[in-house]
Order: sequence, then C-alpha cells, then structure tokens
Amino acid sequence: MAVKSVPVKLENVSKTFKDPKSKAEVHAVRQVSLEIMPGELVTLLGPSGCGKTTTLRMIGGFELPTEGRILIGGNDVTFLPPNGRETATVFQSYGLFPHMSVEENVAYGLKIRKLAKEEIDLRVKKTLELVGLSELAKRSPGRLSGGQQQRVALARSLVVEPQVLLLDEPLSNLDALLREQMRVEIRKIQKQLGITAIYVTHDRIEAMSLSDRVIVMKDGLIQQVGTPNEVYERPNSMFVAGFVGKVAFFPVSLDALKPDGGCVCTLEGRQLTAGSTADGVSVGSPATLMARPESLRLMPPGEGHVEGVVSARVYLGSSVEVYVKTGYGEILVQVDDPMGRSIPAEGEAVSIGFEEKRVRVIAAKT
Repeated sequence: MAVKSVPVKLENVSKTFKDPKSKAEVHAVRQVSLEIMPGELVTLLGPSGCGKTTTLRMIGGFELPTEGRILIGGNDVTFLPPNGRETATVFQSYGLFPHMSVEENVAYGLKIRKLAKEEIDLRVKKTLELVGLSELAKRSPGRLSGGQQQRVALARSLVVEPQVLLLDEPLSNLDALLREQMRVEIRKIQKQLGITAIYVTHDRIEAMSLSDRVIVMKDGLIQQVGTPNEVYERPNSMFVAGFVGKVAFFPVSLDALKPDGGCVCTLEGRQLTAGSTADGVSVGSPATLMARPESLRLMPPGEGHVEGVVSARVYLGSSVEVYVKTGYGEILVQVDDPMGRSIPAEGEAVSIGFEEKRVRVIAAKT
C-alpha cells in the first residue's frame, strides 16, 4: 500500500453548540492547539463529554469548528467535507453492508472512486492480507466474529490509502480478550504502514498500550500531552494522575525543592523525599503527594509514613493487590512477584512506606 505520512495541526480550534432546550451555548472544545507528527499514533483520552470525539470529528470533516484552523499535510482543510480531505475513519459501529461479502465491503470505497477493476482487486487483496482476512474474503459479515468484523472495518478504511487514519473508540464493542488482541494488531498495522493515526478512547489501557503520545482532555481543554510514560509517571495534576492509572493521594507540605527536580516534603510529621515535582508547587504551600500502587511498600506498624489495616487481598498471579484502610481512605498497594513473600492477612495492622524515587508532588486540588 502507498501511504504518505503527513502532519496534522490544530490551531486554536473551538466548537460551540446551541443547547436545543435552554438555547445556551455549550463549549464542547475550547482553544485546542496541537501538532501530530507524520507517522505518529496519538490518542485523545478523557471522560465522556470531554471533547475528544468532537475534536476527531472536526479533523475528519464531520463537524465544522466554530473557531480555529485544521491543517493536514500543511493544507488548510478546516471547512472541507469528509470526502474533500485525505482521511478515513473507523467508527465504533462497524457499519458493514450485510448483503456484501468481506471483499465487497472493502472494495466499496474504491468503486465509489471509480478505480479500474484490476486496481481495486489488487488493493483489496493486499489490504485483506495486511489485516489477516484473506481466507475470509468471500464470507458475509454475519458469519464473522466481532474481532473479524472490526478488521473488515479497518481494512475498508485503509484500502483507500488515506493520509490520516481516524479511529473513534473502535474496540468498545469487543470483549476484553479481543480488545487486547486488536490493540496489538492496530499498533502493528499502523507502524507497518507508517500512517499518521489519531485514536479516541476513554480506556486508559488502550491509550497507554497503543500511543506514541497521549493527549488527556477534560471539559473541552487539553490537560496534558506526553508519552504514555510521561503522563503516567509525571502527571501535572490530580485529574491526569487519577485518570491514567490507579493512584493514592496524600496531603503534604513542601519543605524544599531539590536541584534534580525532586523535593523534600512532610507527611504525618515525618519528612520524605519525592522523586519529582510538578510545576506550580511552591515551598510552604499545600501540596499533594501522588503514589502509584507499585511505588507503595507494606511495612510493620510504626515503620512507614501512613498507618492502616489490611481490608482485602486480591491475587492476580504475577502480583497481589492489598487494600489498606487508612485515614486517607482505602489505599491500594501492589505487591509484585508474591511467590514466597509474606503478605499481611486481612485485619492485620500495617504501615505504608514509599519508594521515594517513584512518587511525585503536585499542586493540591488540580
């Protein structure tokens, strides 16, 4: 397949709707500016109503922005219809034609473009090979599994050789195992083709496993942009920290900033060092210590920073999740590789310590 990798750029893009009942303006997307590099897979991640799907639809031409510009490959496509820009969209609903075979569904977009039959046949064959459906070319969609139907929908978008592939929660109708398998397949295909791709989801695992970069959104605004590792390990707010993974929060006072980006803070009257500090935090001001379950340690009572009682244990094979009831709520501590390790029993008193290099201090109430 001949795919040309191009950049996508949004410049101060906003979208405002009129509420049909109250007639009030609803700001779905607010002054979004971002640049997606050629061949990059970027995920828009956020809760329902955050503006991620509206942003994707504006890139695809299904919605027109109220303000701002959208450029694909350096060309202004802000007000072009979907068929006037080199994009293809994979929707949450497969939208396959039940009366057509797999190969006929994939070929449909090429026939609309009035390509020669030989060209259509060649491109359909190559695309079905790419998504692993060559042997099912003659089968009807009704005789396919959910994962196979999603592959057909993906093939139908790829066969037209778009410059940008848009994916709007394409795996939400699949069960957990199929979602995991399709995440891997989509990532492989996208990298094999080198196509620029924008993926929308509210599932943090999808975002983390698929993306080169993650764009976290809330209330129509971009909250943070970074690699999966950056937004997970170095979130800049309590919202981002909580949305991209399990986390515990502890109120602390910031005592001193360190040259390496860490800081010294006080929790429960005891000092500890945090490995990193977010912008906007100042010495002497209230702050929040955030800690992922894998950065917490179970210790005997009195030896850690936070006292508690084990309320539940969940065995997951490679790890055990231990829930500890504390004055800060129920805290999840992840114990990796539990074989041969002594795990406190339910009802047992413990304290919680920190792997200091892996915890981070952020501004309170963000």
